Amino acid sequence: MHEAIMRLGYLCVMTKSDTSNRRPIPGRLLQMLGPGLLVAATGVGAGDLATAGFAGSRLGLIVLWAIVLGAVMKFVLNEGLARWQLATDTTLIKGVSRHLGRWVMALFLIYLLAFSFFVGGALISATGVATHSLLGWPGDPVQAKLVWGGLGSLLATLLVLMGGFALFERVMAVGIAIMFITVIITACLLGADMSELANGLIPRRPGDAEALDWTVSLVGGVGGTVTILCYGYWIRQSGRVGMNNLRACRIDLAIAYVATAAFGIAMLVIASGIEVEGRGTALLVKLSQRLHEALGPGGATLFLIGAWAAIASSLLGVWQSLPMLFADACRSVIGQPPLPPEELPRTWTYRVFLILLATIPMVQAGYGFASVQRAYAMFGAFFLPLLALALLILNRRRLIGTAANRPWADIALLLLLVFFAGIAIDKIT
Repeated sequence: MHEAIMRLGYLCVMTKSDTSNRRPIPGRLLQMLGPGLLVAATGVGAGDLATAGFAGSRLGLIVLWAIVLGAVMKFVLNEGLARWQLATDTTLIKGVSRHLGRWVMALFLIYLLAFSFFVGGALISATGVATHSLLGWPGDPVQAKLVWGGLGSLLATLLVLMGGFALFERVMAVGIAIMFITVIITACLLGADMSELANGLIPRRPGDAEALDWTVSLVGGVGGTVTILCYGYWIRQSGRVGMNNLRACRIDLAIAYVATAAFGIAMLVIASGIEVEGRGTALLVKLSQRLHEALGPGGATLFLIGAWAAIASSLLGVWQSLPMLFADACRSVIGQPPLPPEELPRTWTYRVFLILLATIPMVQAGYGFASVQRAYAMFGAFFLPLLALALLILNRRRLIGTAANRPWADIALLLLLVFFAGIAIDKIT
């Protein structure tokens, strides 16, 4: 009897211990999908909202195929990046520096500086536009972009510097939930012609040079460009080490890019048929007016809140990720040993770059929102073939063994190169 009581007590203690160590369901879900959510929230925000919005207002649904293509491209690239990270336990930046030469990484640093200027300006401008559209103050749009964009940049900088990765991950998850739900509901309520949607899935050249620029911007703006390199850092910070985590990475990337494509298509549906002239504020105002007709004033406000959440989460994701890339690349160029992702934010290189990113791009606030957004999306889009080339060279059996590219991955990366080569030839001729 005494022995039975002792066993029962032991089982109760073990059960209580197991329950206390077990994460709640939302926590486990966030841990499983976290890195993919971060990729989606960082790339889907200002990129999909603004680029798909402007493209939809100018071209309609005939470029829907570009959104799907962009999402597929980003999945292929990020899946290859995850295989490298899990097989070698080093970032792709370190791999490029070690196997292709420091001079390649030096060129990447130059590109990263230029890209950061464009993306920083686009995000600060977008934050100002979204906040002004929601609050309506101050009256001058340029002044509003400076005030609200600067305040948003400051708050994101403080959160990145003072908050840890766990807080960053949770804030981003809330942002993507708000923006995804509001935008998808809006598109469903407005509706779209199914035959027009099906016709938009057929790839075709969209027309004049400006239409081609917006199409390339859609491919580049859907799901991020340079920031997808940070997926390797984020899976490491989430505790994924070793090839046994590859399946988890493929699942969360697939979910992330299905959501990304759905968001982009929804924005294209909402914006199609709207004539947008002038500054970027007009885009959000026109979109909210469409929603006002469908749901009333509460629905219009809800959409503007979702738009703000999309842009704010993208701003926060970029402010956290680009300084990490810069710090890691600098260490590779000068030959310093790599640091774990969780230690990079403590370096002075990271902090100085973050402050510069949060301030210098504000000089673009005086430019039209559409022109800034198109420049950023196009500039980022042409990073994709460079990343594809790096993955074709590095993800070979002699470097990463059984994690090397399968034939389907090589074919997909080669097709990506062919696509952008065709765009380049079309632009030149």
